[in-house]
Amino acid sequence: MTLREQLLELTEPKYMKFTSALMPGVENVLGIRLPVLRSIAKEIAAGDWRAYLAEAEDFYFEERMLQGLVIGYARCEPAEKLAHVARFVPKIDNWAVCDCFCWRLRAAERQPMWKFIQPYFHAQAEYDVRFAVVMGLGNFVDEQHLEAFLRQLDGIRHEAYYARMAVAWAVSVCYVKFPQRTHAWLGSCSLDDWTYNKSLQKIIESYRVSDAAKQEIRAMKRRR
Repeated sequence: MTLREQLLELTEPKYMKFTSALMPGVENVLGIRLPVLRSIAKEIAAGDWRAYLAEAEDFYFEERMLQGLVIGYARCEPAEKLAHVARFVPKIDNWAVCDCFCWRLRAAERQPMWKFIQPYFHAQAEYDVRFAVVMGLGNFVDEQHLEAFLRQLDGIRHEAYYARMAVAWAVSVCYVKFPQRTHAWLGSCSLDDWTYNKSLQKIIESYRVSDAAKQEIRAMKRRR
């Protein structure tokens, strides 16, 4: 049985409808639950994952999702992994593939990845930008990288929805982890009004932000 045949057997029509509703415009969705895809990806990553990536097919949403997961799980030197990342990023065409692809980095991967994602913050493609931002919010909201990450967020001028939403999400993560420093940054940042106000909204929606802090954040909303 081929991998595609295996995936086709795992299709859940009801889950396909549910998943498709979350991703308007995304076609060729089979409807396979993420834990199932993760299990398959781990099995592939434990074997000859290089051969798999060399021949992997892209027609179905889940096939692209699987490739991204395998790259994250694969054990290899950072330089080799980044070569696979560079080939995969252009295949990202929706938020789900992007966000599931952005794995928690191993120690040896951190600084190479930080350097690697810098140009993507200023890319033309919507999901190139989202890739950089989501990889950043999942791995680089820390003492060492906070200010540099916030500067990159402040420099993003992409108008596409999923790029801007990623920025708002990232700002909220920065606020949760470093409230005082992020609060000060919000007071002087140059985000466009929509992204700025959406960032405030994401902070207010967080269960990890106190009611008092939420009141302060509400007062910072920009009025058009």
